[in-house]
Amino acid sequence: MFGRVEVVGQVATETALVGVPVATESVPAGWPSPAADYFDGDVDLNEHLLVNRPASFIVRVAGDSMIGAGIFDGDELVVDRSLDPVDGDVVIAVVDNELTVKTLHLGESGPELRPENPAYPVIRPATDLRVWGVVTTCLHHLHH
Repeated sequence: MFGRVEVVGQVATETALVGVPVATESVPAGWPSPAADYFDGDVDLNEHLLVNRPASFIVRVAGDSMIGAGIFDGDELVVDRSLDPVDGDVVIAVVDNELTVKTLHLGESGPELRPENPAYPVIRPATDLRVWGVVTTCLHHLHH
């Protein structure tokens, strides 16, 4: 599979505050902490995940061309269409009239869309490169 994406939908411009409790302690990835259960209010996930809400979309990944970047088949990406892409950004680009997710590289020989899986080729657009949006967050679900 080419590593396509499908647009799931635009993030609503008017949403209610979605409060999620925030722990005051970091969670160790090594040995467990003997710290007590302390929470420090709520965080609004809309505010935390979205740079520009009216220009934000959620897309679902189909394929494995970006596994080296930690983006897997079925993951959902938060995409901001108002951001200007820079070298090294993960972007949603239009290739052959289809959306694809790749890492943007801007070199002297022109722009490239690089997969993060060596099984896939680098894409060097023959015409102008159309970047649909910049990926800001990957929602990788761990519990199925």
